[in-house]
Amino acid sequence: MKALILAAGKGTRVMPLTRGTAKPMLRILDTPVLELLIGRLRHYGVTEILINTSHHAQSIEQYFGDGRRFGVAIAYSFEGFLEDGELIGDPLGSAGAMRHIQRHAGFFDDTFLVLCGDAVIDIDFNELVKEHHRNRALATIALAEVPRSEVCHYGVVVQDESGLITAFQEKPAVEDAVSTLVNTGIYVFEPQILDHIPDTSPADIGSQVFPSLVEQGLALYGTKLPMTWLDIGRLPDYYRVCQLALQGKVPGYDLPGRQISQEVWTGINVRFNPKRCKIEGPVVISGGARIDDGATLIGPCFIGAGAVVESGARIERSIIMPHARIGRLANLCAVVTDGQYCMSEDGAVIDLQVADLPWVIGDARSPEASIRDAEQRFLDSVR
Repeated sequence: MKALILAAGKGTRVMPLTRGTAKPMLRILDTPVLELLIGRLRHYGVTEILINTSHHAQSIEQYFGDGRRFGVAIAYSFEGFLEDGELIGDPLGSAGAMRHIQRHAGFFDDTFLVLCGDAVIDIDFNELVKEHHRNRALATIALAEVPRSEVCHYGVVVQDESGLITAFQEKPAVEDAVSTLVNTGIYVFEPQILDHIPDTSPADIGSQVFPSLVEQGLALYGTKLPMTWLDIGRLPDYYRVCQLALQGKVPGYDLPGRQISQEVWTGINVRFNPKRCKIEGPVVISGGARIDDGATLIGPCFIGAGAVVESGARIERSIIMPHARIGRLANLCAVVTDGQYCMSEDGAVIDLQVADLPWVIGDARSPEASIRDAEQRFLDSVR
């Protein structure tokens, strides 16, 4: 079976994490979300995968190549243009991507899957396709229930007793939502769906194609199957999924590194003496990181590759991304930081340069002298 993974979006709602990479390349600890998704497709025998790209397309194509090392065959459909030697992203929308791919070489020649590339999922794709065929559907959506307060972030549906979708709302206001049953961005389509994509750019599946199918009374079905569906569409979502991964609550995801004690995992070439630090797991420390004596790590906590945690620093329930440096006066709780920005669990963002705090949290590759000079200037100013 073939699959299209949608990976062309700007990732606006998870900025600044996506300022230099595509959203599907955001890492759940040490593994890109897109790699986890490809692994689940391969598990269910889906080995022909097309990925549409646009913004930061190179970050995807350079990592996955032709897919051989991941046990699949991968091709790409770039949406944009070259200007003065620079690739400029110009997404066609989720439905526009399908139309563009089909016009190129007729890729969609049988029942196929379409998946959003910004979620950690585990669903039996074979069972989903069986349901699709049993209903003789043109299109099938994998559905999930969400709290009413969350419906404004998703496409909301109403079904009849047979599973046929009779109403579709794309990201309605909470007070206007007709149900709490939502679109997960996991679809099964017949090739004839291409006949229902408007010839406009951009064209969207959720806001244009699905409402049109409902209006025409066509065979758009929804099904609820046992599954894991962890969306990372917003900063709080990303933080939550990383925390779940650290706690072993993401099915099929094994913590990276070697387990050196009951709740501590480390990569290779880590400078770290657990007897000289205060550690409460689960804690994962990636390869090449440095944890100085006297540091405190309270899990669930992740320290990225090449990161530095200085003596005296305290980190609790936080995600420290690769090459970040956590200074000796830092006291972090429930944040994600890459050394340039610090993001709280509710999505608030601090630009550490603007706040003049790079000596507290910064880049581990910065010259030591410049860090200490900045720290001393601050200490002098408060005396």
